[in-house]
Amino acid sequence: MRRGWKMALSGGLRCCRQVLSWVPVLVIVLVVLWSYYAYVFELCLVTVLSPAEKVVYLILYHAIFVFFAWTYWKSIFTLPQQPNQKFHLSYTDKERYENEERPEVQKQMLVEMAKKLPVYTRTGSGAVRFCDRCHLIKPDRCHHCSVCAMCVLKMDHHCPWVNNCIGFSNYKFFLQFLAYSVLYCLYIATTVFSYFIKYWRGELPSVRSKFHVLFLLFVACMFFVSLVILFGYHCWLVSRNKTTLEAFCTPVFTSGPEKNGFNLGFIKNIQQVFGNNKKFWLIPIGSRTLPGELRTPSGASVPSQS
Repeated sequence: MRRGWKMALSGGLRCCRQVLSWVPVLVIVLVVLWSYYAYVFELCLVTVLSPAEKVVYLILYHAIFVFFAWTYWKSIFTLPQQPNQKFHLSYTDKERYENEERPEVQKQMLVEMAKKLPVYTRTGSGAVRFCDRCHLIKPDRCHHCSVCAMCVLKMDHHCPWVNNCIGFSNYKFFLQFLAYSVLYCLYIATTVFSYFIKYWRGELPSVRSKFHVLFLLFVACMFFVSLVILFGYHCWLVSRNKTTLEAFCTPVFTSGPEKNGFNLGFIKNIQQVFGNNKKFWLIPIGSRTLPGELRTPSGASVPSQS
């Protein structure tokens, strides 16, 4: 009876956590919907008097808005990619590993299993990187996300604002979302500013639109500052082929720690995220590349496969 109550309580808490995890996304969606209403209706249709100016503002706004919304959708609903089956322990290996009580023997067992896999990174102590929750040997750049409860290829971080884990499958979309968010805020701020000044000087009548226009400029500037810093940081990470986790914790290879172990040069680093076809760099369409590639101390490039 008590066990049943514990299971029910655990299930209820897990359900509540899943519902609450969508709150940041809902906040962003509500802010964006309000900004759409404030810009399109209160600014363009009510405040702006010139028909030609209205048309230009609305066309450019909707062009940016489409890409902004598209990349946000892709960031949220592109599932994190997990390691394939060859990195999981077989049923026999799993039983052997779990039945073995000596830690040093367990480590040696993982070393023997890892010899068959394209794995070149290790833990800080030099051991094979193993996930005891997913029962797999972690590929290079793969980490376990406690929120998503899975191992994620080339994991960067878990982002509450998209309620998703950012990694190999959606890092391109996340970067594009940041870029179009910056452009979205910048466009709103620059086109609203002249009308903000007119309202401030009393050149326009104090009507309901005044509040929306003034607040729209404030919100756009506030988000622009925070987003441009975040976008700049991720551009720096891409230029060096690093993830957020690797920037804070230097990867350890079989030869030892190497903070630039995945750096392939500026152009190839960009291609690792955006793909080889430059036509798709600005469009949120998947471009498949290797999840990771490391440069060994000797200078040779070794692919890390999923």
